[in-house]
Amino acid sequence: MIVLNDRHQMCYTVPHNKGVPNLYPESAHFVAMPSVFATGFLVGLMEWVCIEHLDVAKHLDDGEGSLGLVIDMVHDAACTEGAVLDVNCVCIDIGKRSVTWQVEVYCQDVLMGHGKHKRVIVDKQKFANHVNSQTAVIGGKVIEWR
Repeated sequence: MIVLNDRHQMCYTVPHNKGVPNLYPESAHFVAMPSVFATGFLVGLMEWVCIEHLDVAKHLDDGEGSLGLVIDMVHDAACTEGAVLDVNCVCIDIGKRSVTWQVEVYCQDVLMGHGKHKRVIVDKQKFANHVNSQTAVIGGKVIEWR
């Protein structure tokens, strides 16, 4: 189980397909931008370290999953393909059904991004059932959460 001040870290090497033009390749605006590590992918990386922390710490019971609820982050510096990022999170709050982390991403000594991320713990099947009940109203496809 995760406790306050519990830490987790991971290392990530930026691949060729995580530049801004790859974020929404159907958008001419994104495609025209330089191929630096996209803020959207940085957000996902910050979520990833927290999701992994939940898994490594065995914080979730069988049948539970987590959903990103809040992300408040700053993209401090640019990097490109091949940059090796150190992604660190520390638990700063544990609620009845949520966990919040402070997250920092470094490339060597350069702060690439920092912020807070909160995830809510849900029953996977109940969540999938709820989403699927909405497809008749709002459209979209039926989901399955494995």
